[in-house]
Amino acid sequence: MLCLLLPLAAALFPGGDSEVGFGEPVSYHAIRTSSFHNHSWVHQGSGWLGELQTHCWNSSSGTFTFLYPWSRGNFSDKEWMDLERVLGTNFHKVQEFYTYPFDLQITIGCELHSGKNFLSFLQGAIQGYDFLSFQNKTWLPSPKGGRKAQKACKQLNLRQGNTQRVHRLLSDTCPHFTLGLHDAGKAHLQQQVKPQAWLSSGPSLGPGHLLLVCHISGFYPKPVWVMWMRGEQEQLGTQRGDFLPNADGMWYLRATLDVAAGEAAGLSCRVKHSSLGGQSLVLSPHSSLGLILLAVIVALALLTGLGVWFMKRW
Repeated sequence: MLCLLLPLAAALFPGGDSEVGFGEPVSYHAIRTSSFHNHSWVHQGSGWLGELQTHCWNSSSGTFTFLYPWSRGNFSDKEWMDLERVLGTNFHKVQEFYTYPFDLQITIGCELHSGKNFLSFLQGAIQGYDFLSFQNKTWLPSPKGGRKAQKACKQLNLRQGNTQRVHRLLSDTCPHFTLGLHDAGKAHLQQQVKPQAWLSSGPSLGPGHLLLVCHISGFYPKPVWVMWMRGEQEQLGTQRGDFLPNADGMWYLRATLDVAAGEAAGLSCRVKHSSLGGQSLVLSPHSSLGLILLAVIVALALLTGLGVWFMKRW
């Protein structure tokens, strides 16, 4: 089954001559999801340099969308055209293992460390369950894949030519392409964008309680520290949500704290980020409430003035 996806992976990871020369691990992975329903199907794909999405697949036009000007990396136009043609391929032969409808997921990529150390991976799943993987020049079935996965791996391991091709793909071309893309996007990856923060209140979790919400948005890179504080004491009840990507590649995060309504005094939300140069953003619910009240008063004054003006005009 996965032999059908090897041309896709080969096109996605062209070769290069770069040497590893960075301190932090650098990784690239591609995700491909195909949903098969009778004789119709929907393909979705994306490419990620670390946690930054650099490519997405437009299934309606059958072309790649480059999310940044440097997302082409060291690809030539011909290589991108070959990849787009591969993604439009009919994959009905996977019905040999599963009958319609079903979903097929493939993840392939590598992670590079300083020196020449790297970790590569290729994993396949069907219906959300691990099906097989490629490790140490061998296709291995997942225990959850059952007899179908065992049969697929047995057939794939008999094809030594394809097995060697996959090994070269993961051990050579993937690391070189990752380096090329990393070099092309270095200026973007090294940028420091300061977070914007504001406070609000959420739905109360009970009578006499108040849910304080601290919003942090528009920051890059992703690592950020946020905590509700009382003076210099961290509030262990702080709940942090998931990191969510903004449309511009920046990040959003929220931190909440459930407190009794009379205990909000003296609390503040503190944010630390590499872009702040060792400083912290500190927001107090009382100061925010004062600004909100001021804005409401100004708005009411403007509305009153407009009302008086209309009355005089009419």
